[in-house]
Amino acid sequence: MRAVVLKGFGGLEMLEERDLPVPEPGPGEVLVRNLAVAVNPVDAKIRAAGRWAGVEPPFVLGYDAAGVVAKVGPGVKDLKEGDEVYYTPEIFGNPHGTYAEYTPVPAGIVAKKPKNLSFAEAAAIPLAGGTAWEAVVRRLAVRPGETVLVMGGAGGVGSFAVQFAKAAGAYVIATASAENLPVLKELGADLALDYRGPWPEEVLKATEGQGVD
Repeated sequence: MRAVVLKGFGGLEMLEERDLPVPEPGPGEVLVRNLAVAVNPVDAKIRAAGRWAGVEPPFVLGYDAAGVVAKVGPGVKDLKEGDEVYYTPEIFGNPHGTYAEYTPVPAGIVAKKPKNLSFAEAAAIPLAGGTAWEAVVRRLAVRPGETVLVMGGAGGVGSFAVQFAKAAGAYVIATASAENLPVLKELGADLALDYRGPWPEEVLKATEGQGVD
């Protein structure tokens, strides 16, 4: 298979296209044929100096993808060959990223791709969307009537967080640069604030001095 391998930590010159053997899915894993892959800031951070992620070159970067299940490992019940899926693989200690034609992934972190999304659209969701979901839905358990402040609401994680908090019934305040304030409103923010301005005072004013939940 074709893959982009990180041959050493450093600049872009450390990325090299190579032919690698197609991995075999282990117990509880599926092998995904990647049809679309997204790039995230963490990719660049690991490329530059990624020993903190528990990996040593050479290995394959990439943590967002959508594709088709090519092979199912032992013990997998909920997915089958041909299923259209999207996923973000483990980052820490994982040499099998998504900059490759095929990636072995634990089946438990693979989801079936919504039919109304293209592969490219689906590949842009898992890492940022999953991070926002973990924060807003699972950990904070945002409820109707609560007030949520999203810093950097026009960014990857922030743009999902604004939408999830709004869908949960919260009053959503979000910050961004002035040019991205219309984006915040499109995403559903009730109050969009320029992060370069006196946003703390604006938040206190909007919440009658109470601050946010």
